[in-house]
Amino acid sequence: MKRFKIHHIFFSLGGAVKRHSPPSRHRRARDTVILVGLPHLPLRDADSLTLVATTVEDIRFTLHRRFIQVYDLSQLMDFARQLLKALEVPHTREERAPSDLQFVSSDDLLPVPIEERTWTPFSYVAFWTSTSINVGTWMITSSMIVMGMSWWQAWLTIWIGYGVMTPFVVLLGRPGAVFHVTFPVVNRASFGIFGSLWCVFNRAAMACIWYGVQSSIGGSCVLVMLRAIWPSVNNIPNSMPLSSGTNTRDFMCFLIFWVISLPFIWPPVHTIRHFFTFKTIVSPIACVIFMIWCIVKAKGVGPIVKQPATIHGSELAWAMISSVGICLSNLITLTTNAPDFGSRAKTPSAPVMSQLLSIPLSYGLVCLFGVIVSSSSQTIYGEVIWSPVDLLGMFLDDDPSPATRFGVWFIAFSLIIAQIGTNICANSVSAGCDLTALFPRFINIRRGGYISAIVGLVMCPWNLVSSSSRFSSYISAYSVFLSAIAGVMATEYWFVRKGHYNVADFYVTRKGSWYWYNYGFNPRAYAAYVAGIAINVVGFAGNTGTPVPAAATHIFDLSFFTGFGTASIVYYLLSRVFPVPGAADIFEEIDVSGYEEKMASCDEDTKSKDDSTEKELSTA
Repeated sequence: MKRFKIHHIFFSLGGAVKRHSPPSRHRRARDTVILVGLPHLPLRDADSLTLVATTVEDIRFTLHRRFIQVYDLSQLMDFARQLLKALEVPHTREERAPSDLQFVSSDDLLPVPIEERTWTPFSYVAFWTSTSINVGTWMITSSMIVMGMSWWQAWLTIWIGYGVMTPFVVLLGRPGAVFHVTFPVVNRASFGIFGSLWCVFNRAAMACIWYGVQSSIGGSCVLVMLRAIWPSVNNIPNSMPLSSGTNTRDFMCFLIFWVISLPFIWPPVHTIRHFFTFKTIVSPIACVIFMIWCIVKAKGVGPIVKQPATIHGSELAWAMISSVGICLSNLITLTTNAPDFGSRAKTPSAPVMSQLLSIPLSYGLVCLFGVIVSSSSQTIYGEVIWSPVDLLGMFLDDDPSPATRFGVWFIAFSLIIAQIGTNICANSVSAGCDLTALFPRFINIRRGGYISAIVGLVMCPWNLVSSSSRFSSYISAYSVFLSAIAGVMATEYWFVRKGHYNVADFYVTRKGSWYWYNYGFNPRAYAAYVAGIAINVVGFAGNTGTPVPAAATHIFDLSFFTGFGTASIVYYLLSRVFPVPGAADIFEEIDVSGYEEKMASCDEDTKSKDDSTEKELSTA
């Protein structure tokens, strides 16, 4: 009997017989049969499996008690390759990229093409106006007034908080506006080609979590809008278990909001500005109408705008500092990934004054609307209703007239538009840009946006929102991580390399390139990153309820400044002691690789060749 190996794999119910390529028919085969999954079955055991081989060309298997299916391994491998190929994102500019390494480069990671740099100063005004109008911003002053501040002290704190944060948005977004690259690419300059992946993952996780939270709030807006049309919606019987954390009615509304948000993820980033413009028109009108309606209904602005502060001195000062920290934490995510939208700027100056003015102004006005409406609600219902969604729902509980129902419907519809806009600009686009860097071969910005939506659904965000203290602790923790990342990035651009970039080296993994550092990781950046986190660790423990010294609590109240400042100082000192490639003495915003000029030259050559080919074909 001759024993040999063949190419197929034979699977049975309890095991398999695996053989490899058959030997040459002119050579004696001495290979043995390999039994996979039947380690205790001897080859001679005819009761279980009998293999009879008379010649190399004539093989007969006698099977007892088992059924064996035959699969061709080569066909399975071909199918797998075809599936992976189908899942790859199109690389229309692949031949123009300075590197063909698909794990560091893709169309969405390369500098934004000139034709997609369409954002003007008005686009940034519309963007920030759109971002600021949401339920969370509306309610942000509530915690300050509950702490004992007067309304004007809380409002002043809002202006200080967002006013202080605005320059950081401009500073961190500058590389994107000048070199037209997104946050994951800018992060490579400081943390390294591969070292940046951890920072990008942190930002992507934050965006996905926030997408779910904002969608949960949007679902409550959908409920109010549907109740204004069909009041019986409020009485939908519940068929979901208590362990789900929600009920049938609320989950239905969440799912409706989640579904209607999906089409808004599809448009490219440079065209989504038109939606922001639409929201900038509709949402402020609804806010003004809501405020006037409540003032008329209460016959005044209510008692909150008249009540004095109940805290004074150092207690008031630290309360204001803590509240400024809340404003900074609320904006830290958009500050860190400011290059994502800065990269779409028509000119490098477009995002500067437009953001410096629009950010504090838009957030300040929205918070003012929230204070006046909530103050009026105390006169109307005898208690303060901080949530605009809850207040609209109470309007529908009082046997409303058709006019009231229409007014509630319009305001709720505007809040839905506001939540969608906030989710797109602050979460889906950011997550898309970040996930593109993690898996550039298979994910682009559009796919990344849809992944963030799926994560926002499966994470059951209503459970997170239901525990406000747990959610606040989570947000505070992530602001600590992101502030350290932001500190390293800002110092790298403004004080270490001083505006000098080597854009071509963003997309190579070659030793000696600017951003290769030590095998793709910059140890200076990570040392600074850890230092920026460490200074806030004790205060963070106190924020979760653990007894800590008062000094640690105050440091944590300033967590953005302490984390950002510590990381900045440590990174600068380490970069002076251990100089990085490309460190400059004079500030000048310049691409030393001349990447854009080379790409423009390639375009002209390609166009010239195409014209020549077309001319030859026409002549022929």
